[in-house]
Amino acid sequence: MITALIREMGPWAWWILGIVLLVAEIAVPGNFLVWIGIAGLLTGLLSNLFWETGWWVWQVQWLVFAALSALSLYLGRRWMYRGRNLSDEPTLNQRGASLVGRTADLIDPIHNGRGRVKIGDTIWIVTGPDLPAGSRVRVVASEGSDLRVEVA
Repeated sequence: MITALIREMGPWAWWILGIVLLVAEIAVPGNFLVWIGIAGLLTGLLSNLFWETGWWVWQVQWLVFAALSALSLYLGRRWMYRGRNLSDEPTLNQRGASLVGRTADLIDPIHNGRGRVKIGDTIWIVTGPDLPAGSRVRVVASEGSDLRVEVA
């Protein structure tokens, strides 16, 4: 069936497949089918060039399509995510991470490695060396909802 379809439609079967996949990306967004559709269009282009040669059989076409799909997926994903982590506010929704480097006074002593500090209007649980209440500490890391501190 596949062989007959490809023989009847010629190299245009790949063009149609590529266009159908690109249109399907609109209906099912996810940024995946677009790269497979591009591979279909490229296979169609190669089919237009090599259709009359004896070695461009349907098995070779499917192998080329699979290889171009994998290559376009890899290159496309890499291109899409190339500058993803660049931001002028890298800690925007990471409140604990945005406190790293700040200093504050302990409101409860750090006893057995745990205490509390008030930064702004929030009281945070801190971990660090045992220190008395009122000690000045610097936030060095955020570990979930706790802050790790050291003596400032």
